[in-house]
Amino acid sequence: MREYLVIFGIALGVTYLLSSIARQSAQRFGAVARVRERDVHAIPTPYFGGPAMLGGLLAAYIAATSMPFLSGGNDSLYADVRAVLVGGTVICLVGVIDDLFELDALSKFAGQVLAGVIAVMMGLHFVYLPLPGNYFALDQAQGMILTVFLIVATANAVNFVDGLDGLASGMVAIGSIAFFVYAFVLAVENGQTRAVAAAVLTASLAGACLGNLPHNFFPARMFIGDSGSMLIGFVLACSTVSLTGQFPATNLEQGVGGAASTWLPALLPLILPFAVLLVPFLDMTLAVLRRTRAGTSPFSPDKMHLHHRLLEIGHSHRRAVLLMYSGSALVAFGVVAIGLFSGWQLFVAIAFLAVLVASAIFLLPIIEAKLWAS
Repeated sequence: MREYLVIFGIALGVTYLLSSIARQSAQRFGAVARVRERDVHAIPTPYFGGPAMLGGLLAAYIAATSMPFLSGGNDSLYADVRAVLVGGTVICLVGVIDDLFELDALSKFAGQVLAGVIAVMMGLHFVYLPLPGNYFALDQAQGMILTVFLIVATANAVNFVDGLDGLASGMVAIGSIAFFVYAFVLAVENGQTRAVAAAVLTASLAGACLGNLPHNFFPARMFIGDSGSMLIGFVLACSTVSLTGQFPATNLEQGVGGAASTWLPALLPLILPFAVLLVPFLDMTLAVLRRTRAGTSPFSPDKMHLHHRLLEIGHSHRRAVLLMYSGSALVAFGVVAIGLFSGWQLFVAIAFLAVLVASAIFLLPIIEAKLWAS
């Protein structure tokens, strides 16, 4: 665990330092988010959070390969990490080009697919599909197609939700920590090595996201841009794929204590990225349906995302972001807890927290309005 904390800290520190350099570079090259009608920021803001976070991920990888415990992992550990970093570099470069020249939606989609294919060709792909009480073996073509689909879907979901200062990076940081907890506990409870690629990736990703957050939180001095949102979505999706590849299907069916108490542990590697990004995936689905019904492109921007609606009902920018953090944490850690533990007390606690978050979303603007009126 201590070595994971070290690579988390390295990713955080390096990303924080590189973010200042990246911000100045973005201003120099004109990679700046100009104020548009659908935007909520009031002044032009530089991009390039992605290259800073990529630097943090690379630094964490270099450090991990030099540590006694993590460097002693099996070959598949760093083969997976290298595949993710190479593919992540490609998708980050696509995002940088978009931050500079505003690529069309089809070009960005092609870049996302290319990055996914590169990771797949380097050996990172599903080998089986977890199912309740069983698993479905995939041939190579099926595994590759499913992997690329998950990568592209997750990258786009994070990109869609990146509409408020610090929202995407904070939500992915929360999801990464939840995923790290699951991967680490799964290794411990099944007597496997603690050196797991998914744990390395998610610990590094959480550090990179939190390292950029001081620059990106409201009022943001820089945005992560498409280079950052697609990168962190890519790494989170690849962590899922890597986890299923490094644990036998039967091990994923075991809860804490080795008892297959529910069907959820088996499905958790597939469910978790969607649970972590439930709000972004829901937002993306609603946006596609909304735009398709209006006869416009599913990728055409608008100002009707869920975070925009939180602002409309009376929440401040910061509070809207914190509420979405709370919802993400509740879903991500709730799903992990249910998958690993059992007991009615757990469900009661999750239900209580859900009511608390829902109450804050709908009641705080009303209470605040009444206080101002009085």
